[in-house]
Amino acid sequence: MDTQGIKYTGSKKEILPVLLELIKPLNVKTVLDGFSGTTRVSQALKQSGYTVYANDIADWSKVFGECYLLNKKPASYYLPIINHLNNLPGKYGWFSENYGGEPNGGSAMQKDGRKRIWQLHNTKKLDAIREEIDKIVKNKIEKSVLLTSLIIAMDKVDSSVGHQVSYLKKWAPRAYNTMKMEVPRLIIDDKKHMVYQKDIFDLTNDIEVDLAYYDPPYGSSNELMPPSRVRYASYYHIWKTICLNDKPKLVGVANRREDVGDAISGSIFEEFRKNNDGQYVVIEAIEKLIRNTPAKYVVFSYNNNGRATLQAIKDILKNLKKKISIFEMDYKKNVMATITRTTNEWINDTNGKNKEYLFLIHKKGKSEAVSEIKIEKIDIRNLAPANQRRLIFSLPASEVGLPCG
Repeated sequence: MDTQGIKYTGSKKEILPVLLELIKPLNVKTVLDGFSGTTRVSQALKQSGYTVYANDIADWSKVFGECYLLNKKPASYYLPIINHLNNLPGKYGWFSENYGGEPNGGSAMQKDGRKRIWQLHNTKKLDAIREEIDKIVKNKIEKSVLLTSLIIAMDKVDSSVGHQVSYLKKWAPRAYNTMKMEVPRLIIDDKKHMVYQKDIFDLTNDIEVDLAYYDPPYGSSNELMPPSRVRYASYYHIWKTICLNDKPKLVGVANRREDVGDAISGSIFEEFRKNNDGQYVVIEAIEKLIRNTPAKYVVFSYNNNGRATLQAIKDILKNLKKKISIFEMDYKKNVMATITRTTNEWINDTNGKNKEYLFLIHKKGKSEAVSEIKIEKIDIRNLAPANQRRLIFSLPASEVGLPCG
C-alpha cells in the first residue's frame, strides 16, 4: 500500500497490511480513523475502497486529510504551481530567524547557544514559499495540498531524531540538501470522504460508521519522562505554525509555540494523572470511547509502552461483554524510546520488547459472525515472520458472558 507521510511518533505505516487484512472480512463500507495523525491509515483505507472519515485535533492532520481525502484535482493541476514555488528566491523571514542556522563546520549550535532544526538555505526557501502560498492560493483544499507538499519537503531536510522538542548537536547529513517540493501522491475517487478536527468524544455524538479505528496517543509508561515529552502538539509544533502561518509567541530552547503547553494542548489519552482508585485516567477514557462509539466494529490499536497496560485493557474488554479478537506484533522501538538520558532523552526499559496490539471488538453483539482471521508472513520492520503471530490471549465467549459455540 503506497502511502505518504513524515517522520512521526506512533506511525502505523508498518502494520497497514495487518490492519487491512483484519478489516477485509467484516463487510464494512464506512470507516472512521479517529486519531488520524499524518493520515497513513486513512490513505490506505481510501485506496482499499472504503469511505473514510478522518479526525484529529492537530492542524497538520487536518491539512493532510484535506490533501489525501478531499482533493479531486489531478497532479497535473498542481505541478506548475509547485514548480513556481520551487523557483522562488529565498528570503530571510520569521522561520529563518527562529529555526534556521549556519552550517558552522558541522555544528548545529549557533551563536546564541541554541541548536537549529534546519539550515538557513532551507528556511529561506520556507519563508518565501509559505508567504507565496497565502498570496496565490485561496481554495482551502488546494492550499492543503501545497502545505502537505511543503511539510514533506521540510521533513526530508531536518536535523532531528523525528520530533521538534530538541534538535541534533551536529547537522544531520540530510540537512545540507536543498528542500524541494513535489506533488503529493494524490488519491482520486468519487466517494464522499470527510475530514474533522474535533475532540473524539464530541465526534462520536455526531456520526455513525460501520467500523471505527482508534490509535490514540499513548503517553508513556516511563515514570521518569515528563509529560511535555509525550505531547504530540509539542512534538510537532512547527508543522502547526507552517499550516497556520501565524508567527506565534515562542518559548524554550526549541522555540516551541506558547500554546502547546501541557495544560493547553494535552489529550486525555496522554494524561499522567490517576483516579481515586490509583488507575491512570487514560484507562477510563479508553473504555468510554469504545463503549460510546456508534459502530458495528471497533479496531483499537495500542502499544505496550503506553500508560494503559495490556491487563487493564483486557479488563475493559471483559466489561464490554462483546466478542473480542486480539492480535500481537513484535515491533522495533521508536528511536525516541531508546536514547539515553545523557542526551536529554529518556529510556523506558521493557526488556527490549516493544509490542503493538490490535483489538477487534464486535460492538453489535453476535449478530454478525466473523470467520477466523489468519495473518501470515507479515513483515513488521524486517522482523522474521515467526514473530508475527496470533496473540495467545483471545477472550472465549464464556469469559465475556456470551454463549459458547
